[in-house]
Amino acid sequence: MELTSKTAIVTGASRGLGKAVASALVEKGATVYGIARDKRSLESLQEDLGSNFFPVVLDITSENDVSEWITHNFSKEKIPDILINNAGAGYFEKIEYLPSEKWHQMINTNLNAVFYFTTGIVPFMKSSKNSSHIINIGSILGKTSSPTKHAYSATKYALQGFGESLFKELRGDNIKVSLVNLGSINTDFFEESGIEGNNKMLEPADLASTIIHLLETPDNVLIDEITIRPLNS
Repeated sequence: MELTSKTAIVTGASRGLGKAVASALVEKGATVYGIARDKRSLESLQEDLGSNFFPVVLDITSENDVSEWITHNFSKEKIPDILINNAGAGYFEKIEYLPSEKWHQMINTNLNAVFYFTTGIVPFMKSSKNSSHIINIGSILGKTSSPTKHAYSATKYALQGFGESLFKELRGDNIKVSLVNLGSINTDFFEESGIEGNNKMLEPADLASTIIHLLETPDNVLIDEITIRPLNS
């Protein structure tokens, strides 16, 4: 896909990987709708990226809010070419100490929101004559797990099955679906999750470059799944 003049939606765009991906897309000439709840961070990013970046303050866990935003912004004459389901929530704790609200937060952010955006955007992509691409940001913890990671892993394992089924369903509609499983990233995600970071973690800008590569593959080339982890950890 040639990214110049394409339209992309990136969730979790105010920081970390989402911010890096939004920045890389704008640099390539794409128009980006960056979605998050932090208005100040989104507006600051818009100041840096310019008029091709549109800040969208939205609660992605609200099905009604997501549906209304999609309906208001897109049509058969204005079709998004790229959807990157990046936003994620993680909280690691022993099962008997995991608050139910944290469980629901992870389910709603990591899984339900992906469904809300995908089911809303796919009909527009199907009506396009051009190739489209959906990228879901997964995790190594969707392929294996460890103690205290049960809830987060549950959402990412689910995303694995969702993505595999979806790419088989949509490939005939000229819509690519890719799952990007990531190892530890140098963002504040781990601090918020209760895990201490280190200087060997992956850098968001490096991962954004890989995601750009996936998007720029020829229209008949699909990389349906890729796993990226630090060489040393």
